[in-house]
Amino acid sequence: AYPYPRGWFRVGYPHGVAPIVKTHPEHGQPCGWNALLPPRAPLPALRGEAHADFVIIGAGYTGVSAARAWAERRRDDIVYLLDASTVGEGSPGRNSGFLLDIALADDADPAATDRMAQMNALTRGAVARLRALVETHGIDCQFAPRGTYRAAATDRGLAAIAAYRSFLEAANLPYEALDRDALEARLGTRHYRGGLYSPDCHLAQPAAMIRGLADALPENVQLFERSPVQMVGRDGERWRVRTNAGVVRAKHLLLANNAWAGGLGVCADRLTPVFTFAALTAPLSPDVFGSDPEWGLLPAARLGTTVRRTRDDRLLLRTGYSYRREAPRADVEARLRSSLTRRWPGLADLPFEQFWGGSTGVTFDATPVFEVREDGLMIAAGCNGGGVVKGTLFGELAVQRALGEDTPDVSALFGHAPWVPPDPIRRIGFSLLVRHWDRQAGAEA
Repeated sequence: AYPYPRGWFRVGYPHGVAPIVKTHPEHGQPCGWNALLPPRAPLPALRGEAHADFVIIGAGYTGVSAARAWAERRRDDIVYLLDASTVGEGSPGRNSGFLLDIALADDADPAATDRMAQMNALTRGAVARLRALVETHGIDCQFAPRGTYRAAATDRGLAAIAAYRSFLEAANLPYEALDRDALEARLGTRHYRGGLYSPDCHLAQPAAMIRGLADALPENVQLFERSPVQMVGRDGERWRVRTNAGVVRAKHLLLANNAWAGGLGVCADRLTPVFTFAALTAPLSPDVFGSDPEWGLLPAARLGTTVRRTRDDRLLLRTGYSYRREAPRADVEARLRSSLTRRWPGLADLPFEQFWGGSTGVTFDATPVFEVREDGLMIAAGCNGGGVVKGTLFGELAVQRALGEDTPDVSALFGHAPWVPPDPIRRIGFSLLVRHWDRQAGAEA
């Protein structure tokens, strides 16, 4: 009754009895960040049968970080890195390019300053290592310590800003409080009633960065693109990974395909794939903006709009959630245009040059899925919108723990993703929650 060959199964389903779900996202639109870069010839797909010491599913920030960490520690080992798409075109290139050195607003807890300080030390270290790689390998990805704004247009949003400000003060982290006039002077819009600026953030062109990091991997890492994994199974003491055109066996396996790890039978009861949507304008006259030449702004509400002024004077906007698949383009474009017009009324007729959707892995309480098992299986997923830095960090930590190195207790610091009910309850609950967040967001959207 189940279409799995003898000896194959999805992890966690010992008899092949697994739901038929996707192991990678399907994108309807090209990645806008990637479209701005020179064309890149994809590497060959995995074909035939092969053996490796370590196999990683997903060539995003988590997978690339883990591949480097293992290859640098085990110079004689062969590391296979498999990606369903091409580097830069998949989910890692579709984010907004924020690299936060400190906790996200939803993670921040003013009452847990010691734990938050440990988390911040780990994320700062991950950002520092990314910066060193960018500099060492000359990766042209506009990586810069630009800080980040958080701003609000509603009473509820201002309360959220005040809560985050309390965390920054409790943690002795620097920030600058800004009123409407100060925000207008810097950003060029009077939409926001108040906010703050935190210097603890880097900005980057995400597609350029993941492409550069993948190109700079050690020689004992072999990257295979356009190699979607269909199934994994045990072959004695080794893992067997089957793609659409090949099979590779290895003693150690890392699932680094974030939201889509559930398609391989693990953490599907804790992790949900969610799409979010973004658009880029054509370059604009600098007169549209304020005095800050390059900036990023994070919203004060869950369904608020993320905004960036890029180095070449484009506007990026990102907003909206869709459950497991992309929403209709017309609906999302209308929402993005409303967000743009609300902030810059004079740009109401400005066309979007690039438009795309991208997926992320969301857990119930924004905590990660992180496991290192004795049978050689590792899972690092559930970035909850912070995948560049957290993915880099968790990929490194998974390898360190698998190789017996001392590592911090990820669950104690970052939490452990709880169980959530299956569909249709999950889908209905998500839909109701998004509607609730949308009503709360109001003018923050």
